[in-house]
This record gives sequence, C-alpha cells and structure tokens, in this order.
Amino acid sequence: MLPSSLLIKPSGSDCNIDCKYCFYKCRSSEVGQGKQRMSDEVLEKMVKDYLELGLNVSCFAWQGGEPTLMGLDFYKKAVDFQKKYGKDGQAVSNALQTNAILLNDEWCEFLAENKFLVGISIDGPKHIHDYYRKDYAGNGTWDKVMRAIERCKKHGVLFNVLILINDQNVGCPDEIFDFFVEQDIQYWQFIPCVENDPGTNEAASFSVEPVKYGEFMCRIFDRWYEYGPTKISIRLFETLLSFYLRGEHTICTFSRQCADYFVIEHTGDVFVCDFFVDPKWWMGNILETSIRELCDSPVKKDFCHSKQNLCNKCLVCRHLAICRGGCMKDRLGGPDGGFNKASYLCEGYKKFFDHSLGRLAHIASVIKAQQGPQGPGQNM
Repeated sequence: MLPSSLLIKPSGSDCNIDCKYCFYKCRSSEVGQGKQRMSDEVLEKMVKDYLELGLNVSCFAWQGGEPTLMGLDFYKKAVDFQKKYGKDGQAVSNALQTNAILLNDEWCEFLAENKFLVGISIDGPKHIHDYYRKDYAGNGTWDKVMRAIERCKKHGVLFNVLILINDQNVGCPDEIFDFFVEQDIQYWQFIPCVENDPGTNEAASFSVEPVKYGEFMCRIFDRWYEYGPTKISIRLFETLLSFYLRGEHTICTFSRQCADYFVIEHTGDVFVCDFFVDPKWWMGNILETSIRELCDSPVKKDFCHSKQNLCNKCLVCRHLAICRGGCMKDRLGGPDGGFNKASYLCEGYKKFFDHSLGRLAHIASVIKAQQGPQGPGQNM
C-alpha cells in the first residue's frame, strides 16, 4: 500500500513549551528525550524516496514535538529537495502542525510563499488555553500564539486551529465557539484528549470524560448549524459529510482500516502510526530500506487489518457503519491484549451521532441535489 502522506517528526518529541497534557508525557522513553534533530542525509533520502513513488499528490506533514525547532533553513532545504526530486506535473503539499511560538514574519513569509497549510494549537480564550499550555517557566503561551495568528493573517498563511478538548475546557463550548468566530477563523479541528496514566493504566486526570465530550460536540454542532454550515469548516463534521456524500471518511478515526500514511522519526525510523511509536510497530529505517520497499511491510499490513477486530458491542451498534470502532489508540486492552474493546469515547460518540447525523444527512442530500447528475465530485 503506497502511503498517501508522510507524518514526519524532524525534531522528534522535543518541544519548546511544557504542556501538562502533552502526548509524549504518557509515552515511554523509547520515543526519545531531549534534543532530537533530523539530519540532512535523512531528509534528502526521505524526500527522494517518497517522490519516486510517483503519486499524483505527495503530502509531507511536519509534526512533533515542535517541528519549528528545526529552524527555517531546514524547511527551505526540504522544499529545495522537493523541487530537485519532483517530476513535472507532480503535485507536492506541505502541512505544519505547530504551537506557533516561533512563527515570526520571516517564517510566515516562507509558509505563505510555499503554500504550507499550518495547524496552530490553541485551546480557546486566554484563561482556557493557558491552563495547560505553559512554557518551562510556568507562564502561559496564549499571547505569543495570538501574535503568531495575527502574523499568519497578515502574510496570507493558510492555517487552521486545533483545539484539544480536555477536562477543563469541555464545559465551555459556547465560549470557545464565540471566541473563534470573533477571531474570524474558518477552519477548526476538535481533538478529544485521551491519554492513559502510566502509573494506573487508566485515563489520565486531564483526559476528557466520554459523555462530556459528546455533550460538548453536540453543543458545538448546534451552534455551527445555526450559524451557517458553510461559514465554518469543522473537521469532524466534514468527515461525516464526506461519508454521506462519497461513502468514505476524510480522517482515519472512523475509517474501516487505519490510514495509509507512514510516520518518519528524526532518525529515519518508520512506524505505522504516531500513536504507536513502539518497537512492536517498527517497520524499518529509510537509510537501510527504501520507502517503496516498506510499502510491503507485513507490520503495516497487520496493523491496518487490526482495526477490523471489533468487539461485540461494536458489531451490534447502530453506528457501526459510520464509526468502525473509532481510533485504535482509544480501545486498547481487549481480553487478548489486542484492539477488540469498545472505544473509551464510545458513549460520547453515540450521544453525538444520535444528536447530529440526521441533520448531517440532510445537508449531504442538499449538496447532492445542488451538484446534480455529476455526483459529489465538487468541493463542499
């Protein structure tokens, strides 16, 4: 299976802020500690290998940790390598997920000029965002993030916001909705915070409670529906509309099998998924094995097929077709140590689906009618 995108962690798990709920604080030391940086050798080999696959669109998604710690020159080299190894007519896209702290005018000029899609992590208004997202001195980061957002707007950077729904902001859907509307931001992603506490093997204290998450998304949906579905793009709603229009999701959370992307660590090590950077799911290293060869990795195939190993609760659920058990990271700990357990978020998902799917199906039917006999080949 050819990877539709690469999720690249050029600075590994290294970051310049100290969020209490950080994804990597609940991971083992095997993900790396301290300063981690991708070498030019790994960068060039990765770009060369991937573009040689000859995909219609080659997607490079730069994440972390904090990927801007690599410095702007690293991304200038990446773009130069893309131009060097890309063929005529071959489309290349770049996405950067960042806390935005380092995005000055020079960064923004580069990102706009090279059409990077930037995802900016911000959890809402200042008092909400700064509760967890602090620097190493214990100071909030909201002011710096907001200055970066203004720079992105000034330079015409394409960006969206990623809002992590946790135990603190889950009770503030209206305040969060109003805040992003006031900021005139059109593209939003809501991500439920679900992490295991390594000490107890239960949900960490900052994780969102499932039913509260469902209630939060129900309220966000109502506000979105009333405000005008064409005015704001919310990723969860877009993937559900895509399912009704095309029979397939735009995100892997609800897909029948896991996404066909590869995770490339700063060392060149390749894993099946960013949530499973674990020796069991190591596919190889691009300095030793080409990306084309890794496409046939039995490790990747086993992982992708594992998602279809559903528990009885999922198999009899009225939402099975649209949910497919959710993300595997949220249903670990089945009776045989596998993935055949209901998602931690199950009750929240059901509450949201029961509340919203009827109206989403209606919106999809209106879109289909507007598109006419050509079918859903247009942008929504």
